[in-house]
Amino acid sequence: MIVRAVLWSSLALCAAALPAHAAPTTVSEIANYAGADRQQVLEDGARHEGALMLYATGTQIQPLVDRFMQKYPFVKVAMPRASSIDVTRKVIEEYGAGLYQVDAYELSSYGLVVLREQGLLQAFSSPELADYEASTIEPGRNWVSVRESYLGIGYNTQKIRAQDAPKSYQDLLNPKWKSKMAISGSLSTSANWVGAMVISLGIDYVKKLGQQDIRIYELTGRALANLTISGEVPLSPTIYNSHVEASRAQGAPIAWNVPGPVPVTDTSTALALKAPHPHAAMLLIDFLLSKEGQAIYRELGYVPSRNGMAPKDFPVLQKLYLTNRPNYVQEFEQWAALVQQTIFRGGKVLHN
Repeated sequence: MIVRAVLWSSLALCAAALPAHAAPTTVSEIANYAGADRQQVLEDGARHEGALMLYATGTQIQPLVDRFMQKYPFVKVAMPRASSIDVTRKVIEEYGAGLYQVDAYELSSYGLVVLREQGLLQAFSSPELADYEASTIEPGRNWVSVRESYLGIGYNTQKIRAQDAPKSYQDLLNPKWKSKMAISGSLSTSANWVGAMVISLGIDYVKKLGQQDIRIYELTGRALANLTISGEVPLSPTIYNSHVEASRAQGAPIAWNVPGPVPVTDTSTALALKAPHPHAAMLLIDFLLSKEGQAIYRELGYVPSRNGMAPKDFPVLQKLYLTNRPNYVQEFEQWAALVQQTIFRGGKVLHN
């Protein structure tokens, strides 16, 4: 008995001497922590931090933020909002001045590309990613898509019958659509639209389409959809499905066709490189990616990115996550130049 007691005492002393599993402390460690106690570590850290700063583009995320704060009442979320371009500029200026106040983003991946190129994003991991297609995740895990819209062919149903409306990119070359089409003059929209066609059909197709005398409206996608509803624009191949669905629900005369592989305009979540509240930020990112968070996006009328969360009867799409392509920045510059040389050069630019 004495020997056994001595043995157990010795084992206890050895166990006590073993180093404890170190808790993550840096932003990178917290962002990628995968221990079995991950949730507890994040919650404990977030309680200590008590707040987080989220940069977003609009009010659409407010219901998700409200639910997050109900779930984690010890975290107060501040959410200044601005366009993706303005947010990107603001962050670059803040980091240049040594001001690190942003924790996380819910932002167009088009804007996040610039922050990634500047080295201002922190790669992260989450157990929620198991329910996301690889295509929705930026290759370096700098961001993950949380909600999506798709560019397709929108048309006024009082001006064009469903059976007559173009249903593919090739249909847009029909002579009867010459001078009848309009597109958004937004460079991000038009260049990504052309990029999808280059990937699908090649540059020669885009040059042929440029001979269709397409009108260019210096308007947002929502405003262009409104012109389609009014009938001023009978047909546009740069209409977002989300705008069509929202308008159709109110009885507007607008419909939408999938022309082939479609460019995804996604809003993604990302973590700031020097987030001052990384535990709280990762709790929020987990929530936006979670089934609960994705269901709220769907209730708000968006298409969630998580597997199995698309609205009922939503069409199967061949999606092109252009910003996740390895050479997107260089490709975008080429597509933008092609837009200028083919579509904009031959089209009439209008301001409405």
